[in-house]
Amino acid sequence: MSAQQKITVIGAGLMGSGIAQVSAQAGHQVVLRDVTDEALGRARSAIEASYARFVAKDRMTADDATAALARITTTTELDAAADSDLVVEAVFESLDVKTALFTDLDRICRDGAVLATNTSAIPITQIAAATSRPEAVVGTHFFSPVPMMQLCELVRGFKTSDETLARAREFAESVGKTCIVVNRDVAGFVTTRLIAALVVEAVKLVENGVASAEDVDIACKLGFGHAMGPLATADLTGVDILRNASRNIYIETQDEKFNPPETLNRMVTAGDIGRKSGRGFYSYDG
Repeated sequence: MSAQQKITVIGAGLMGSGIAQVSAQAGHQVVLRDVTDEALGRARSAIEASYARFVAKDRMTADDATAALARITTTTELDAAADSDLVVEAVFESLDVKTALFTDLDRICRDGAVLATNTSAIPITQIAAATSRPEAVVGTHFFSPVPMMQLCELVRGFKTSDETLARAREFAESVGKTCIVVNRDVAGFVTTRLIAALVVEAVKLVENGVASAEDVDIACKLGFGHAMGPLATADLTGVDILRNASRNIYIETQDEKFNPPETLNRMVTAGDIGRKSGRGFYSYDG
């Protein structure tokens, strides 16, 4: 891949806008697509605010921020992906939603385009099966918040080609990420399997009255050297996102250690999904 590519990011939520932000900052031309102008407006405002914080902290110049923002265009039209070098999907964590999208991308995108999915738990092979070019489909699992988190988990589907994996790595490294490669397409890959199992067990400890959320997190921070406890991590990532990821792994594996406990399900139903809602395992009001 050349230094500057046309990157289309599908989904203007927290993950998608973050991927668009770092891609534009790295010099790529970016198209950010979502189904509503309102979602795109929120994403663009969030990106502009993030660049402003970087400028205030002397992490980039004002001119660089202006230039990066100018490299981002927004659209509600999926056909805008037609001439892209690489498409990154960052939509809702649902196999049905993702396969429907990849069926459309298979029809729209040019030959030679890399089709990447930001799924955190769904096997890449299941998503790739919706296309006629599974060799071009790869997992690029970024972490939230994307501008701050350094890891990108690259995941091979059963038919992902070496060339596709190499191009995905080059893109991820171009936006400043360190990559690990998941060679077996197991549900949850490496990182989500680890954090899901830890969060599920942590929630069970709290649910059963063994310890408070605060003490479980302190145990992991001081006992294991974790920068953040599992329940604070769930709040940061999104309780709903981790619940859905755990459930996807459980559906695939039937391994009880990934079965979301009742408390996790009830929190999602009640809307207590972490920092983005103001309340999760901790309160963030005000």
